[in-house]
Amino acid sequence: MISSTKLAHSIIRELIECGVNQFVLSPGSRNAPLAIALHEAASKNLIDLHVKIDERGAAFFALGMAKAANNYVAVICTSGTAAANFQPAALEAFHSQSKLIIITADRPARLRKTGANQTTDQVGIYQSISTHDFATSIAIRPFLTNGPIHLNPQFDEPLLSAESANWLDGLQINAIVDQVQHGSKLNLTDGVLIIGHDRGGFSVAQVMSFAQKLNWPIIAEDPISFPNSVVHASLFLTDEEIRSKLAPDTAIVIGRTTLSRSTNSFVATAKKVIVIDPRSALVDTARTADQILTALPIEVTSTGGQNLIWESAATAAAAALEDIQWSEQRVITELIDLIPDESAIYIGSSRPVRDIEAFAHPRSGVSVFANRGLAGIDGNISTVFGVAENFETTFAILGDLTYLHDISALINKSTRNVRLYVIDNNGGGIFSTLSQANVEGFEQLFGTPHNLDLVRVTQGFGVESSLVTNLVELHSAISKPINGLDVVIIKTPDRAQNAVLLKELTYKVSKAVRIGINLA
Repeated sequence: MISSTKLAHSIIRELIECGVNQFVLSPGSRNAPLAIALHEAASKNLIDLHVKIDERGAAFFALGMAKAANNYVAVICTSGTAAANFQPAALEAFHSQSKLIIITADRPARLRKTGANQTTDQVGIYQSISTHDFATSIAIRPFLTNGPIHLNPQFDEPLLSAESANWLDGLQINAIVDQVQHGSKLNLTDGVLIIGHDRGGFSVAQVMSFAQKLNWPIIAEDPISFPNSVVHASLFLTDEEIRSKLAPDTAIVIGRTTLSRSTNSFVATAKKVIVIDPRSALVDTARTADQILTALPIEVTSTGGQNLIWESAATAAAAALEDIQWSEQRVITELIDLIPDESAIYIGSSRPVRDIEAFAHPRSGVSVFANRGLAGIDGNISTVFGVAENFETTFAILGDLTYLHDISALINKSTRNVRLYVIDNNGGGIFSTLSQANVEGFEQLFGTPHNLDLVRVTQGFGVESSLVTNLVELHSAISKPINGLDVVIIKTPDRAQNAVLLKELTYKVSKAVRIGINLA
């Protein structure tokens, strides 16, 4: 083993030379050599250093930055349970193939399984993410090939020692450049393009270019990024006869479709299914389709899709939803319509992301983020704060349980311009729309009402907060300038009412589309 200080210097220096300039640190003892090295690098303006006291939040904060910048971000902790608190973000990073460098400071290997304080086996702690366990300098660059990595350096006593003060001199920064993957050629007839919320890791521009070559109808789980997508498709595709009428020769799925059973049922009606997702080579290795590609095709020929009938369906669906009453769905449409261009928006898991897919009007002009790798509700506020580091203004739409799950993130609140819109229906709204909605003990087991005044809870963290209960108040909140962090709590009708309204709206759309495409 080399001295702990020298080992820390070698790690930080190499990461900087690989183009890593964002580091997130949770305080601890065993990671002290890294902390001091990071402070020295930050003092020379070589990196940005963010200190977060909670490891779980720190990891999600780093993940948000990595997603927004599409560059590696390092998150660092001490040994023991601190490393375990990185696990949720590590899983999300793996399943979304995000560029997260996880650094867990460790005791020397000789202390493992000896009862030594704060010592556990940290090798392989993140399951599918490879651990690089080392006690001396190693080359890190070869590991930075997309997706998360885990570095587990062993630091021996003494943790601090006198080393060269000029260890950062002569840096040669040569940033990691993504390797462009060239796909095959596709010769197709008519079909439909289905775009999963995270686009399989491809950029919006890349997917748009591919879509233009196809000239097919587009079903997008994220309509905020694709203005030409078919509005309200996930609603009218719940109707089996409509699905049958619109069944394509070919369905191309980019990424994963994780939001609506109706969309997946529609994909199953296609004579041929083509999946395009790089993760099928590493993460989703058991995925099936008639053809699986890991890169967007470089050349596409197509006879075009049945655009006219899809346009008729979309027009009829939109007309059926012109005047929705005050509800979670109306809140979603207003927020998405009025969020300004050039900003970022983060969408919380569970009900908000599904309502946006179903009810939001397709648009463009904003950068959209979500944790759709595993679609968890944990760490969402921290992820928002990480995303916000890359934008002038950032918005988020979260459910109340998602908000409460990561409320401790407000302790290390963002200093950027961030507004969180929290839809408060006093519990887990999505469960009222699922099969367990009427089981005995539903409220205790699934509804989980919190019965909290979220405005007062938020203000208790020293964060500005306001309450919205109707459309006039919502418009007033949206128009208010953003200066730092504020939280808007939006009180909506109860969960049972919302479930009934969803059924009514879905039926209304189905009926209108049947008429619009001559099925009635």
